[in-house]
Amino acid sequence: MKTIAEYSADVETSLRSLAFPEGKVSTLYQPIEYALSAGGKRIRPVLVLMGADAFGGRAAEALRPAVGIETFHNFTLLHDDVMDNSDVRRGRPTVHKKYDANTAILSGDTMLTLATKYVSEVEGSMLRPVLDTFNEMALDVYEGQRLDMDFEHSDAVTTSDYLEMIEGKTGSLLGAAVKIGAIIGGASEEDARLMYEYGVMTGLAFQIQDDWLDTFGDATTFGKPIGGDILNGKKTYLYVAAMEEGGQNAEALKVAFQMPATDMKIKAVTRLYEKSGVSEKAKKAVGHYSSKALKALNATSLSEEKKEVFRKLAEKLIGRKK
Repeated sequence: MKTIAEYSADVETSLRSLAFPEGKVSTLYQPIEYALSAGGKRIRPVLVLMGADAFGGRAAEALRPAVGIETFHNFTLLHDDVMDNSDVRRGRPTVHKKYDANTAILSGDTMLTLATKYVSEVEGSMLRPVLDTFNEMALDVYEGQRLDMDFEHSDAVTTSDYLEMIEGKTGSLLGAAVKIGAIIGGASEEDARLMYEYGVMTGLAFQIQDDWLDTFGDATTFGKPIGGDILNGKKTYLYVAAMEEGGQNAEALKVAFQMPATDMKIKAVTRLYEKSGVSEKAKKAVGHYSSKALKALNATSLSEEKKEVFRKLAEKLIGRKK
């Protein structure tokens, strides 16, 4: 198997080689090229390639589905940015800010169709299980987004609710990516299921770690200002866990979250998080889901050498400082 960096390079090459129509309809495709060229971790398509390579040495056959998974991921970002009215993505204006909201919606719709087309470019015997996995994942992502939107207007969100939401929005896409790769590689149904579990649990740990870093991380290594979630009033794992504890601290947190979006708000909310002990609770949750991911990985029929590549990827994602 290749290194993670080598798989990532393969993905970048494939993305750059995509040819979009020009002429009268170029305004439909230019925003897609813009979105896909913004970079990112490319973890999801890398997982597709790793899964295909690990179970059958067929990473080359998985390149188009991998590009499809990355295209789907970026489609969700286009629409999320419209819904959240976000101005910046990966240090650049979002598509709806650079162009307009209607363009972002229509180009996003086009990306979804392209993603399905790319993912479908597999051998006939694999088409049904690959598409079933892709479509089930897509519904999970949409359901997760709906829950996330509903949570914005509710003070009764529990940690179980939050975990259900991020399993849909984050975990299912990582799980589907590596499962699709495993299917292309010729994995058994049980191995494909276990790899899906590995991806989902890694995704849960990744998102909780991301929530923690946004408040308690180092801005110089995190890559973006600390406290962005607090300024935006986002109900992360930290917020939900603190509110679930109840009492005076939870009431104070509710008040602090209504403060103007300034450094004062970040400091006030962070102090309340520290007082409630949710920082340690988040770290324990990251460890818990990391362990579940590795347990699923260890139960597969993969050799120890191949398992190690997936362990390193999980460590890269979960143990990161940025």
